Amino acid sequence: MLTASNMTILAAEEPNPVLPHTSEIIVGLVAFGLLFFFLRAKVFPMFEKTYAERTASIEGGMKEAEESQAEAQQLLEQYRSQLSEARSEAARIREDAKQQGQTIVDDMRREAEEEAQRITSRAHAQIEAEREQVLRSLRTEVGTLATTLASRIVGEALEDDERSQRVVERFLDDLESAEASDAAVGPASRDE
Repeated sequence: MLTASNMTILAAEEPNPVLPHTSEIIVGLVAFGLLFFFLRAKVFPMFEKTYAERTASIEGGMKEAEESQAEAQQLLEQYRSQLSEARSEAARIREDAKQQGQTIVDDMRREAEEEAQRITSRAHAQIEAEREQVLRSLRTEVGTLATTLASRIVGEALEDDERSQRVVERFLDDLESAEASDAAVGPASRDE
């Protein structure tokens, strides 16, 4: 029968299933070394190269993106300043147009006033000329009527035109001076 000591001896003779054989360890180390040298010589450089290319590509893309963003920011600032300048220019143009409009209105108003004064002065001059003409005509008619009336009253004809003209002139001058003195006395008597 198998005793505990016998089992220990049998167990010592049988290989331990947990521990690999020495030959397996050596073959595994040689295979690992060959695989390591192959990977280090052929595969790792390709990985490093691909990694470096990707890193450069990513960094280049990031740098381009940063440059594009900086350029976009610069363009945005430039557009904002141009917009601000355009707004101030538009405000200045509106103000200039306002001032020009006001100047035009003032000029038109001044010209209209000058034209109105010219028309008024011409009208006054024309009225004064017509008044003088009417007064001359009226004096002539009054003189003729006065001479005719005096001739009928006296019964004889007053043929002397010069003399009759002087009489009529004196009569009209007396009449005008009487009207002027009445006009001067009139306001004074109204004040009292």
